[in-house]
Amino acid sequence: MNWYEKLNEYFPVEEMKSKEHMDALLTDKKSVYKKDEGPHHVLMYVEFEKFIFVDYLFVSTQSRGMGLGSKLLTMLKSKNKPILLEVEPVDYEDTDTAKRLKFYSRENFTHAQRIGYNRRSLATGENTVLEILYWSPTDSGEEEIYNAMTQTYDEIHTYKDEIFYGKKYDPTDKVLIFHTKGKRDILQPFDTPESSRVNESEI
Repeated sequence: MNWYEKLNEYFPVEEMKSKEHMDALLTDKKSVYKKDEGPHHVLMYVEFEKFIFVDYLFVSTQSRGMGLGSKLLTMLKSKNKPILLEVEPVDYEDTDTAKRLKFYSRENFTHAQRIGYNRRSLATGENTVLEILYWSPTDSGEEEIYNAMTQTYDEIHTYKDEIFYGKKYDPTDKVLIFHTKGKRDILQPFDTPESSRVNESEI
């Protein structure tokens, strides 16, 4: 399988960009939109001047237990910028969601508890509630993470949306909301001594 087929098989359809959209980002925005690909992984990320956004991280089941996910994040952390990404809320009927949250908890990511994120998929028409996780070398505040996420939505997620999907995504202020009060920390259940010993097969 090529890199897009790997991502398309692993990620839900409502979270996937079209192949045309991603090809355009890799071409038109090649200074910021990057692909890191190997036999057992695909990492798509955006590197802006002040932060990094992880668009997709896929690690094959055959390589789990080899520390590949951690190595890829270590590479990004070495750039010394905040790193943010989107995750699904934990669904205990889908064990992969819990495994991903355990992995990011162990990698010292923080849940942005004041950011509300509800994105409508142009592929399915359904709204998807996602959460924002972030890692920062300088203890960035959630308002800074919110601003980074709005830039990502404006410049990456909705890039040429009418051309690729035939319609526009919802405006940023409808999709991303900065709340005065925080919600429950979705990483808290995994923030235990036991979680620090999670087997590398989590990702």
